[in-house]
Amino acid sequence: MSRIGNKSIKVPSVIKVELTSENLKISAGSQRLRLELPPEITVEHDTTEGIIRVTRKNNERQSRALHGTIRALIANMITGVTQGYQKDLAVYGTGYGVKQEGNDLLVSAGMAQPTKVAIPVGITIDIKTPNTRGNDVPALFSVKGADKQTVGQLAAEIRRVRPPEPYKGKGVRYADEIIKRKVGKAFASGG
Repeated sequence: MSRIGNKSIKVPSVIKVELTSENLKISAGSQRLRLELPPEITVEHDTTEGIIRVTRKNNERQSRALHGTIRALIANMITGVTQGYQKDLAVYGTGYGVKQEGNDLLVSAGMAQPTKVAIPVGITIDIKTPNTRGNDVPALFSVKGADKQTVGQLAAEIRRVRPPEPYKGKGVRYADEIIKRKVGKAFASGG
């Protein structure tokens, strides 16, 4: 029995829900998200109580696996259109930085040319500090959006441009990420 899947989802009054047998659309203001529903799962929207219930049609392994997953995805959609999601990133290293140019984010991280990362529709980049100052003051920016998966995927793609290295900690990292540092080579005296 899925404990997560059996929980009903509270729908705030500001959210508009459109439900068909194959799709679920949730919108609030300018934010709109869509989820394709698998045939093993049934979603019911009770407008009088303001809740969404997720049930499965049978007790097969695939249905049990999807039950809690679909419920969690719907709950994430509701949170996304009302509050949104945010991933904070930091760039460490002398001369490193970020800059937004149209629908691209330019990441300068020790390469000859800045690396372009395409920004998907519905995602905004909030740059707090565009350039690093020495090795101690990082360039700070945030990835914001309504879709949790897209926000996390874009943050991971930006981090992949130059992952933090363990000796000096230079590179792109999540703001709350702790880098396990290594000690460099120790030279013995030539005596």
